[in-house]
Amino acid sequence: MALFDLSLDELRAYRSASVEPEDFDAFWAKTLQETREHDLDARFEPVDTGLTTVQVYDVTFAGFGGHPVKGWLTVPAGADAPIPVVVEFVGYGGGRGLPHEHLLWASTGRAHFVMDTRGQGSAWGGGGGTADPVAGAPAYPGFMTRGIDAPDDYYYRRVFTDGVRAVEAARAHPLTDPARTVALGSSQGGGITLAVGGLVPDLAAVAPDVPFLCDFPRATTLTDRNPYREIGNYLKTHRGRSADVLRTLSYFDAVHFAPRGSAPALFSAALEDQTCPPSTVFAAFNAWAHADKTIEVYDFNDHEGGGPYQQAVQLSWLRSYA
Repeated sequence: MALFDLSLDELRAYRSASVEPEDFDAFWAKTLQETREHDLDARFEPVDTGLTTVQVYDVTFAGFGGHPVKGWLTVPAGADAPIPVVVEFVGYGGGRGLPHEHLLWASTGRAHFVMDTRGQGSAWGGGGGTADPVAGAPAYPGFMTRGIDAPDDYYYRRVFTDGVRAVEAARAHPLTDPARTVALGSSQGGGITLAVGGLVPDLAAVAPDVPFLCDFPRATTLTDRNPYREIGNYLKTHRGRSADVLRTLSYFDAVHFAPRGSAPALFSAALEDQTCPPSTVFAAFNAWAHADKTIEVYDFNDHEGGGPYQQAVQLSWLRSYA
């Protein structure tokens, strides 16, 4: 599809109409306080993968509600000093996959921690292994309306909290340097990155790539692609619930985490992206609080965005931070 959203000049000035809840900070402070009443219990089990240039650990830690969440930690073979760590969150429907799918960041001399997304991991890649005890075992998408009746019950309350705990787990390993922790991810992973960037005050950098979960009021009325369309399909049946649903979603909108972002940020947007429309990405970028921020724009790309070209930009950009 050709360009369908605002012009680039309009995107750079765009601000979301999403209304921040008055108790946004209190809601998330309470959520994290309740979660931290459970011991993090981060466990790292070495895995024999047949890979010789890296050491891989099968990770389990306590996420939201104390529920066990899986991950992989991959470190360069022979690493013996605290090294930077990249914490990665994955796209919609995917899971942590298999260790050999995650070799890029360890190849740079950093540790790499990839979080499994609870209840997902059955749509692409090497799969996942983290159930969502609140909503059942891993399943095919969608997830956008699970618990949407109330912020306390919404699916992404659990996922974003898991993301914060994943940072804590990654920092718990003796080989990682907590002061040089980076969060990144693409699509859903980018949205989780933005939430974590707003909830964790001392990250070295964040790199959300064509992020999802931004500017729900615009996204749900601008695109008819899933996953945003899941919300529209729900409201087709549950008529008259739009205001209630948008209120729930406002607690999880990256636009509201962005003003709390305290780390340098590298975003990306694709101008033909119908899955995560560019205006929704710019809504979060324009609201990001840290002055050291930049956005890569891919003029003729859809949701694949920059792909390997964006990874190359990230590799260069991160040298200054971790």
